[in-house]
Amino acid sequence: MFAFVLRRLLQAAAVMVTVALLAFVLFQYVGDPVTIMLGQDATDAERTELRARLGLDDSPPVQFARFVGNALHGDFGMSLRQSEPVSDLIKSRLPATLELSLAAAILALVVGLPLGVYTALRRNGLLSQLVLTISLLGVSLPTFLIGILLILVFSVQLGWLPSYGRGETVALGWWSTGLLTASGWKHLILPAITLSLFQMTLILRLVRSEMLEVLRTDYIKFARARGLRRRAIHFGHALKNTMVPVITITGLQLGGIIAFAIVTETVFQWPGMGLLFIQAVQFADIPVMAAYLCLIALVFVAINLVVDLLYFVVDPRLRSGLSRQGGGH
Repeated sequence: MFAFVLRRLLQAAAVMVTVALLAFVLFQYVGDPVTIMLGQDATDAERTELRARLGLDDSPPVQFARFVGNALHGDFGMSLRQSEPVSDLIKSRLPATLELSLAAAILALVVGLPLGVYTALRRNGLLSQLVLTISLLGVSLPTFLIGILLILVFSVQLGWLPSYGRGETVALGWWSTGLLTASGWKHLILPAITLSLFQMTLILRLVRSEMLEVLRTDYIKFARARGLRRRAIHFGHALKNTMVPVITITGLQLGGIIAFAIVTETVFQWPGMGLLFIQAVQFADIPVMAAYLCLIALVFVAINLVVDLLYFVVDPRLRSGLSRQGGGH
């Protein structure tokens, strides 16, 4: 177990170093920060002084080492667009993105998992066929179109829910949350549904297909022949053996929700990291882009590590396989 975790940690460190290198290349080859900060009318003396102050005259290995060291301390420099520390910008936008992503992930799981089980157990039922037909919309329609349609129906036509912004927030230290206000909840509903719909339908169809495959196996037939109750067969045996691929996909999709919340945040003008990244791209704000890239990579690496560890909980074959490997050494 310890060797497995250590190996995964080393792999995660290698991934983060690679991502840091890519982020560093952004500084080197995507735009000139000196020109962006000073403009075209700056003198050569001003350019030289700023380059020296930013450390751009050092060799690339020295600059990369300094970049990694600063990134480990959460320092990604100053935003070229807003002239504020990038860490402060991310800290102010992070709560909005995490709350939206968490709400979308919970919604996708709470709806997708039961519907996947139901459509597998009642695969010939009329309601199951209707659910599968509707789920095709979540897979085929692009996220921005879903968001626009929801705004058109629930904000413009019906006037039930707001179409943009985060609503009233409450400050809890450096963390700002809209989950403690009625306005915050109303503003959260449409973006959360928009962001969760694709993941919801993906989980639904994955659970259904895996459940159907498990129900056809011999040990399920043997359990039925032994006279076990349907609940024990469906949930004690079939669903448990369905959860390994579901955990994998769900974990990756959680990282995807955070990474690809950009579209949803743009449509609803949600003041999160995705909207900050879009604004940074439009202005070529390289420090913000690099910080966003590193942070999203860290999220994916952390989620993958958690998913790997969850395998030990749901799949005893993996534990026994690692035990035999350890015994062999």
